[in-house]
Amino acid sequence: MIETVVTIDLMVEEELRIKKNHLAPDFPKGDEKRICIVSGIYGDELQGQYICYEVIRRIKLDYGSLSGIVDIYPSVNPMGLDSRSREIPGSDMDMNVLFPGSKSGALGEYTASCVFDDIKGADCCIDLHSSNMYIQEIPQVRINDEYVDELLRYAKFLNTDMVWIHPSTSVLNGSLAYSLNQVGVRTMVIESGVANSINQEYCNKIVDGLFALMSDMGIWKGKSAPAGKCRIIKDSDISYINSESSGIFIPEKKVYDMVKKGDELGTIVDVITGSIEEIIKASEAGMICSIRSYPVIEEGSLIARIIGGDYNE
Repeated sequence: MIETVVTIDLMVEEELRIKKNHLAPDFPKGDEKRICIVSGIYGDELQGQYICYEVIRRIKLDYGSLSGIVDIYPSVNPMGLDSRSREIPGSDMDMNVLFPGSKSGALGEYTASCVFDDIKGADCCIDLHSSNMYIQEIPQVRINDEYVDELLRYAKFLNTDMVWIHPSTSVLNGSLAYSLNQVGVRTMVIESGVANSINQEYCNKIVDGLFALMSDMGIWKGKSAPAGKCRIIKDSDISYINSESSGIFIPEKKVYDMVKKGDELGTIVDVITGSIEEIIKASEAGMICSIRSYPVIEEGSLIARIIGGDYNE
């Protein structure tokens, strides 16, 4: 059932509407578990659009196996999606710093408040993200170390390559995930791919993970693939490689590549002189989990992240 979560009058007789697809058993018992799947906080992150579609499609193929409630919010920043803008158009505000929002606030705060209130009370929430346009990421779950005891068990079902546990000091207090965890809704963030594109391989892995989680929660009784192994990562396990020069980055490696300390990851070149400004090398052995996608580089730009050690250990 398609339901409207927010309606706001805009200029020129237009309306902002945020909708969700409320999927529930045909004959509910009243004690069903509820999971919320949220996408589109940033208008340039498109992976979640495909994931939401595919989850709904698979449920509709075997609707009788649905034994809990699945609420899917494909785009909570619809104007950003329409304008291919990361922020809320007009105000240029980052929606992911506005939660839990305010009913008396401006458009962004009011929208955040309505979405937050609609999700509140769920047993679990998954906040789907892509990376930005600059960095490509392998599929990963990100959780706050403050809630690791409540979330880690759930995160392992989601079929990503790693679960990255962030220290509380690095988590945005106004993010959807932080705000929902504060009120007892187990919420995890999934990052994968790169902005403005859809990697169907990544998305389908995550969809399999969502059904594995829903099966464990008693929300889904149909077929679900077992989740693959994932590595539990802390900040101390990751090395960051930043540029010391400006120019165009030409990569030699890609995500998932295993590297040794000193291996060449790529070069930064000066296009007018035809010279190499910098050779980017791995600072330690491990697996590349993030690498620069947008080729224009300024001094200090993040080039890559490497998970240290033997990833397959």
